[in-house]
Amino acid sequence: MLRKIVLFFTVLSVGFMFSVTGANAGHLPKSVLTIGADTTFPPFEYEVNGKVRGFDIDLIRAIAKVEGLKTKIRTFDFQGLIPALQVGTIDVAVAGITIRPGRAKVVNFSYPYYHSGLSILVKRGSPVRGLADLMGKRVAVKLGTTADIMMSHKNGVKVERFNNIDDAYNQMQNGGADAVVFDNPVNLNYAKSHKGVHTVGKLLTGEDYGIAMTKKEPWILKVINSGLVTVYANGTYSRLYKKYFGNDKNGFVKIVH
Repeated sequence: MLRKIVLFFTVLSVGFMFSVTGANAGHLPKSVLTIGADTTFPPFEYEVNGKVRGFDIDLIRAIAKVEGLKTKIRTFDFQGLIPALQVGTIDVAVAGITIRPGRAKVVNFSYPYYHSGLSILVKRGSPVRGLADLMGKRVAVKLGTTADIMMSHKNGVKVERFNNIDDAYNQMQNGGADAVVFDNPVNLNYAKSHKGVHTVGKLLTGEDYGIAMTKKEPWILKVINSGLVTVYANGTYSRLYKKYFGNDKNGFVKIVH
């Protein structure tokens, strides 16, 4: 689904307190942003030979670059990211984080940069064809995610939680779970390299990912949103999207200001 998100800026908001453009980065409170990432979320974040890679990583680095900032990456379990933002251990978090009202009370979110949703992944030949078929089934999820939240509220579903999504997939592959419910792009990415599995039914939700930031330093929100608009306008967002998702436009977000 191609979603158009129209973003409006005023001269007052952009100029509030200080400029947030790369040309004036020297006026910002700090020159390096500490980025928290969960590297068990391919193709958004993953590790290769100890180096953190992925769509989110390339995107946040591109945003920082156009704003004249450097980045330092730290890795966390997903459920540790928002607490780390709250106490100021990190400045920014990228991990395919769904923008939710509850989360927005404790952290700031950027404009949406990817449209997603939850899907059901099963082994080929499974009787599960949709959400209703999960009644009485064992469903593996990643701890603290929207899939965990949703399945926890489904009566009759036996939820098995894992810190790492790969462990959830392995649980299903080994017969310990009947299905995995997780973010659709990650399920699709897994299915590409595991021919014995596929997604079934319609997307269970419609979700937008945002870059999460500490509320302790509101200037970071202005910088990230400014950079996000810039990397969309200069074609970097489209180039990175194609690199990681090819011609599948389901998650593409058009950002206009």
